[in-house]
Amino acid sequence: MVRLVRGAASGEDQIAWDPLQPLRPQSVSGFDAVIHLAGESIVGRWTAAKKRSILDSRVQGTRHLAEALAEAPQRPQVFITASAIGYYGDRGDEILREDSKPGRGFLPMVCREWEAAASRAEDAGIRAVQIRIGLVLSPSGGALQKMLTPFRLGLGGRMGNGRQWWSWIHVQDLASAIQHILAGNLSGPVNAVAPAPVKNAEFTKALAAALSRPAIFPMPAFAARLAFGQMGDELLLASQRVEPTKLAMSGYNFRYPDLKKALSDVLK
Repeated sequence: MVRLVRGAASGEDQIAWDPLQPLRPQSVSGFDAVIHLAGESIVGRWTAAKKRSILDSRVQGTRHLAEALAEAPQRPQVFITASAIGYYGDRGDEILREDSKPGRGFLPMVCREWEAAASRAEDAGIRAVQIRIGLVLSPSGGALQKMLTPFRLGLGGRMGNGRQWWSWIHVQDLASAIQHILAGNLSGPVNAVAPAPVKNAEFTKALAAALSRPAIFPMPAFAARLAFGQMGDELLLASQRVEPTKLAMSGYNFRYPDLKKALSDVLK
């Protein structure tokens, strides 16, 4: 396995890369598969500069890598890139599958351009897959890690009215789904979410129970908007009831389809 790294490469298992700059085709030639998951964190207040970094880090990085792979002397068989269920926007109770239309807002725009940036590789005959990732359950990063402190202090609770759908996936299932995609023949967008999305009120209740804490301090919608600005609306309060249709139809078996068991494993 060879990694693309920012800064100087420290060995033969690394390739120096600035995502905002073109990449030499020869440097990425000869690999069977390329997986690109990099991007500026979306957590934080979305200032104009932050939004530009979120967009450019994803779109330019993916486009430069796709162009290099398309021109490489030996092209890979598959190019997997990250995307997000933010593609769908705020959709209430609507069931969302890979063929559902994109939503409106900043995150749907980012995801549309992010996925389109891989088209150069696809045009060159490389099997291209865009993984629309949900809320990843991992103790070492992401949204769940940031929720743990207030919930461990007994200060957690639902966000807004709690009726918005949250689509999640255990980090081990995400890694296994990528391996499943590598070995199979899926292409285009693939929803990487567990088959049982839950409403925010149920999610926060399950998290509190897993930590043996109450969940009695809700965050009103106005407080989420005040604290997080546009991110609060599009990330915390948005409702996305997403199904992993392509993964299910291709025979992938989730190790953690149940939220309570997934949280128990992550937090043990």
